[in-house]
Order: sequence, then structure tokens, then C-alpha cells
Amino acid sequence: MKTAILYKKSEMIHDPYGSDPGRASIARIIGPEVSKTIGAGIATFDQTSVNWTVLYDEIIICLKGLFRLRLGDDVIEAEPGDVIWIPEYTPVVYEGEGAEVFYTLYPVDWTETRYKQDV
Repeated sequence: MKTAILYKKSEMIHDPYGSDPGRASIARIIGPEVSKTIGAGIATFDQTSVNWTVLYDEIIICLKGLFRLRLGDDVIEAEPGDVIWIPEYTPVVYEGEGAEVFYTLYPVDWTETRYKQDV
């Protein structure tokens, strides 16, 4: 029988993410070792750009700061409380100014399913 799990912010480990200038970090919280379906974590972006192609459905909730999502010539700017949905196979650029976001993605095993199909 599964039970609920509390993840304390003070215990989360943020790994550096992206490249200079600026800073980005990611704390992967829910992965395949916890859930068979969904993944989740916290990411930060401060004066940096991270290029990525989303290989899963993703929802981002801005927790603090200004989070920016570039989609080609279009830009979405999110402030605390704003929610963004990104469909799979979308090329994006994650940016922010003192931004902290919560993200969730489906499927959790995208590295095994989506990535191997596209390489």
C-alpha cells in the first residue's frame, strides 16, 4: 500500500542546470522510483536561458519571481500563481529573473519512452 510523502523544501537538493551566464537549478522530487506515471520538481532560473525540447506534457507553476518561456518568436511571462501547460515535443527556452517554479510532467519515464524514439 502506497502512502503520501512529504518533501521538505529545506531538504531538497538543487543541482546546477543549463549554462552561464546566470544560474539555473533543478530539484527533481518525484521520479520513476516513486511514481509510475508522473514526475515533479522545483526549478530556479535567474538571468539565464536554457534551451530544451519538451519530450513530455509539462505543467509549470510560477512560485516566485518572473518566469519566461520562449516558444520561437512568442514569449509567455508568468508571475507567482500563473500556470503554463506545454505539450510534448515543444521546443522551448526557459528563462527567469529570480524565478522559482514547480513543474510536473507526464510520463515520468520519458527518458525511456520518448527519448529513445527520437534519437
